[in-house]
Amino acid sequence: MRLVFAGTPAAAVPTLRRLAADHDIAAVVTRPDAPLGRKRVLTASPVAQAAEELGLRVIKAARLDEDATALIADLDAELGVIVAYGGLVREPLLSTPARGWINLHFSLLPQWRGAAPVQRALIAGDAELGASVFQLVPALDAGDVFASRVVAVASDATADRALEVLAVDGAELTAEVVAGIADGSAVATPQSGEATLAPKLTLDDGLLDWTRPVESVFARFRGVTPEPGAHTTVGGARVKILAAAPSEDSALEPGEIAATKTALLIGTATTPLAVTRVQPAGKGAMNAVDWWRGQRDAETLRAGA
Repeated sequence: MRLVFAGTPAAAVPTLRRLAADHDIAAVVTRPDAPLGRKRVLTASPVAQAAEELGLRVIKAARLDEDATALIADLDAELGVIVAYGGLVREPLLSTPARGWINLHFSLLPQWRGAAPVQRALIAGDAELGASVFQLVPALDAGDVFASRVVAVASDATADRALEVLAVDGAELTAEVVAGIADGSAVATPQSGEATLAPKLTLDDGLLDWTRPVESVFARFRGVTPEPGAHTTVGGARVKILAAAPSEDSALEPGEIAATKTALLIGTATTPLAVTRVQPAGKGAMNAVDWWRGQRDAETLRAGA
């Protein structure tokens, strides 16, 4: 088929590469170059970089406005495929490809409609993660679903690692759906069940609540790592938690901190969370125990205070 592809982050790249192997990609639409790193160097999106490697035409658009719609209409594409582009597709663009648009979404729809499905699912402690391919409609992630797949992800995977796995499985799922649309065998069915929403995360979502059970604290850590980042306060200063895991050590009071040779144990409502790497405000990442040894009056300090 002749396709137009829209996507921006690294999670969209496996689908682009997979579809480019079997179909004619008329153009790739992605967000404009963005400043990255401490030096704020303008950098092309991962999708733009992959498209250029593949020799594909790239259209950079901050939003899918009239100008972008006109460019896409001139492509005469049969189908649009979108994966985490970062902007809404509205009419008349929604109907511009002959067969409309399909969307790869990293959730088991109708669960977690929105911008942060993987993160929200992890925070909620969902037992299963997955991917869905659905027909794009004006309502948020509400179109009929062509296919869904539960994807096995490690029980301790953070959001970035989980998304890497989902992106690869989702690419195969999308390829199967596109092939089915091409030969007429694909069938989409209405979503069923209770819908849940997955709004974009804010910095506040990364704050760990030590009065919760360790499973809940660790679930939030997984969901907000690496962005916006798990954090707490110690002695009134913000500390980012970069690496952690549940511990079976003796219980501590919520927020109480105890150092071992290998980790800082921080008390929760049940057993502690073992923290092995931190980033204090204004400093680089470091070993958690080394950081703790440098704190004055460490015996009086607590997490969350």
